[in-house]
Amino acid sequence: MGGLHEGHLSLIKQASLKADKVVVSIFVNPTQFGKNEDFDQYPNSLDQDVALLEQHQVDGLFTPSVNQVYPQGLDGGIKAGELGDILCGASRPGHFDGVVQVVHRLFDIVKPDTAIFGQKDYQQLLLIRQMASQYFPTLEVLSQATVRERDGLAMSTRNQYLSIRERKIAPYLYSVLLQVKQDYLKGVPVKVLTNVANSTLTESFKMDYLQVLDANTLKQITDNTSKIAILCAVFLGSTRLIDNIIFTKDKHV
Repeated sequence: MGGLHEGHLSLIKQASLKADKVVVSIFVNPTQFGKNEDFDQYPNSLDQDVALLEQHQVDGLFTPSVNQVYPQGLDGGIKAGELGDILCGASRPGHFDGVVQVVHRLFDIVKPDTAIFGQKDYQQLLLIRQMASQYFPTLEVLSQATVRERDGLAMSTRNQYLSIRERKIAPYLYSVLLQVKQDYLKGVPVKVLTNVANSTLTESFKMDYLQVLDANTLKQITDNTSKIAILCAVFLGSTRLIDNIIFTKDKHV
């Protein structure tokens, strides 16, 4: 959706290693913004984005209008399903319907062989893979690890909303997630470590959620779970931040 940063550029680098031609899309999608969210204020930095892309291995830039993406209107009929109703979907009703709808249109128009998405929005990544497997079975959907600032804050276009004071606080989120991972690997019960983490984060952030789940299904962990997802969303001032750590029981992923 524009506001390109090093996280986006890492996707381009991976794409250039996987394919003969790399196409970047920039489109601020109205259907994934809820009522009273920041659609009207979302950063518009197309000129800077184009200049940045010209410095990298990009063969095409796709910047469609709303009418081009949605010639039949904004309701595309593609739904996220149950996986889109939990976590971020619970606090942003309809958000993931808008995400899978616009990505479906993107795939239909561009017809890529491979598509690469960041892991920072892990729930979104799983939903896109779910949608692609249904409608585009030959499409390879790859992921790229979250790119972070030196202090650990996950790179995000919305980080520019943060005040100087908030920006100093924001990296604390990731440090708490790292502690949750360490406690989990030490055998601390999930309920205990999430309660402690929520209490700790509440001192600096307004909590949306923090959960430790099976990374493959986003359901509760069982004895057979090998891949773990620590997922959270918080507010710092008026800015909503999301982050996660995905790991297996024997190593970080």
